[in-house]
Amino acid sequence: MKTTSTLLIAAFMLTIGSAQAQTPVSLDPASLQPVNVEFEAAVYQGRDAVRVGGAADNQSAYLALETGTFHNGVISLSLVGDTEPDAPGFARGFVGLAFRTADDGFEAIYLRPKNARTDNQLQRNHSVQYISEPGHTWDSLRAASPGVYETYVDLEVGVWTDFRIEVEGETARLFVHGSDQPTLVITDLKRGDSEGGIGLWVGPGTIAHFADVTIERRD
Repeated sequence: MKTTSTLLIAAFMLTIGSAQAQTPVSLDPASLQPVNVEFEAAVYQGRDAVRVGGAADNQSAYLALETGTFHNGVISLSLVGDTEPDAPGFARGFVGLAFRTADDGFEAIYLRPKNARTDNQLQRNHSVQYISEPGHTWDSLRAASPGVYETYVDLEVGVWTDFRIEVEGETARLFVHGSDQPTLVITDLKRGDSEGGIGLWVGPGTIAHFADVTIERRD
């Protein structure tokens, strides 16, 4: 029979192991690889960060991290999305995360901060978006399955947001603001049960900041 002391020690060791599984990811510019974006080290609202922008009007724009291959697990970070001064009218501060990236495509979940607090309810419902390249752009997914790959979450433009994606097999769950309940659940990732890299994703007309990226692998 295990004593209370033994159980407490076991619980403590489990906590230590869990904490050690959260691996910080370097945002040193020397370790980052741009894919159709521009970037630089920055300080934003008192936090060390990387600033990313310059994305063209396409879905293949992200800053690749030096993380090795990612299959299943949890990716956590803080991010901020805002629009460039000369951004086109459709720009909404698009900012998010690409995962399982490869030469032939990637999965991504991103935010549209400028949609979240408008008075147009339909636009509010487009605050969070899943996409998959190639072929599964936001507009094609919306046309084929309205409301399935996007949803609402409260966001503020230019404010740090806690952002966490849990990936397992063909399922991805997005958690925002530290919630223990997912904001968006995708059960049919279009690239299937794949693996690849991780990237800091931005859309056209966006200035984004990213900080405190960690990975917990669960393979």
